[in-house]
Amino acid sequence: MASNTTFAKRQKERARQDKQREKDAKRKQRRAEGPAPRGDVAPGEDPDIAGIIPGPQPIPEDDF
Repeated sequence: MASNTTFAKRQKERARQDKQREKDAKRKQRRAEGPAPRGDVAPGEDPDIAGIIPGPQPIPEDDF
């Protein structure tokens, strides 16, 4: 019974290491590709709030 537990632990650890290797490879690939391009934003405008209209928002048609 103890050997069965040890084998299961080894399998679990190997799966964890494989997953970590995949994550590292994806991370390196994203780093190599560079940052994702942002949409067209006017110079000096904050891209996080570009296109937001202040004030009350219109009620969606689905709510009726």
